Amino acid sequence: QVQLVESGGGLVQPGGSLRLSCAASEFSLEQYAIGWFRQVPGKEREFVAGINRSGGSTYYSRSVKGRFTISRDSAKNTVYLQMNNLKPEDTAIYYCASGTAVTDTASAYNYWGQGTQVTVSS
Repeated sequence: QVQLVESGGGLVQPGGSLRLSCAASEFSLEQYAIGWFRQVPGKEREFVAGINRSGGSTYYSRSVKGRFTISRDSAKNTVYLQMNNLKPEDTAIYYCASGTAVTDTASAYNYWGQGTQVTVSS
């Protein structure tokens, strides 16, 4: 069974940075496209960023493009989401998910991590 584990969330002031990690211990993440999503209470899960299996293509939502960067580290079997210039509206639970291809549709992803809370507040 595919198990994903997110980490790196926390409390940060507006304008600050965080780096989220999505790791797997029982399989290679290179087999999958990885997407990052976020969710706030009462709203649907929102696509944030995605990276294809080779790492050669990355995708971002309009709201984070230019501030967030998704990347892979094959040696560590980890996908990262570097988040810079954070804004209060970035506050959410962030999830990573694996699938066969990057898409902004949450239901297309097969496996999900448990999520990590990101709070942007002064």
